Amino acid sequence: METVLQTKNIVKSYGQFKALDDISITLKAGHIYGFIGENGAGKTTLMKVLTGLLYPTSGTFSLFGKDDPSDILKMRRQIGSTIEAPALYPEYSAYRNLELQRILMGNPDREICDRLLEMAGLAAVRDKKVRKFSLGMKQRLSLAMALVGKPRLLILDEPINGLDPKNISELRSLLKRLNEEDKVTMLISSHILNELYLLATDYYIIHKGKIIQSLTHDELEEKCRQYIKLKTSQLPKCITVIENAYHDAEYTVIDNETLHLFSHTDRAEDIARLLMENHIVTKEFSVTEQSLEEYYLSVTGGDNHA
Repeated sequence: METVLQTKNIVKSYGQFKALDDISITLKAGHIYGFIGENGAGKTTLMKVLTGLLYPTSGTFSLFGKDDPSDILKMRRQIGSTIEAPALYPEYSAYRNLELQRILMGNPDREICDRLLEMAGLAAVRDKKVRKFSLGMKQRLSLAMALVGKPRLLILDEPINGLDPKNISELRSLLKRLNEEDKVTMLISSHILNELYLLATDYYIIHKGKIIQSLTHDELEEKCRQYIKLKTSQLPKCITVIENAYHDAEYTVIDNETLHLFSHTDRAEDIARLLMENHIVTKEFSVTEQSLEEYYLSVTGGDNHA
């Protein structure tokens, strides 16, 4: 399978602060990569490095198999991106914005602007000035502009920001179609992790400038296993009771009242009885499965015990 992009030991420093610390990732053709991390983790910084908006302090990367700087510059024309605020001309219409982008990208297809407006659900407002657009409309136009050059790689930073649930669903369907029909590889960041779960085939988790985990969707499903969710105002006592009864207890403390117990889920009734016998009142006691968001929190924060 073709390697679309590969980074090796990318570092981006600002003085003593490393916004990116030894980043090495590989994007394979046809995959959708969910890029997960809190604000300030380094997601946008890496996306800017990949698209040429920032230069790395050190490290190298290849794009479509090319690693020479002059070749990478040419290959970047095969990347479509939306990073941070959409780069739009507010006094121009949606169509004019797309037409300028088409000329800039050197795409001779004069009909692509109308097709993209239709695809983005903006055909009815093609002549409306962008300054009158809602945030969601700007997001959809920004995505359409990223597609003007018929990219092989899409890099999208928070593309569903400002969209309502209906538009999010439509955008998810559009991205899936681009991936399946046009074989567009994607790197997508989003704070709405459950949406990434419905879309991505692979995930990179970045924390404090470092990639701390990479996994496929299937690997994530294996890790997002069942657990007992316990919520009580007597959490320290609850932990002591469980550890005394089950020496191999595996759990994560979520906050000062919430515990996720990953082991012994088949003994939920026994554990509930144990807590009751020790006069521990639970506000919530349920057997459930981890979501992507919960898994992310388990690997980046909280107190982990095994």
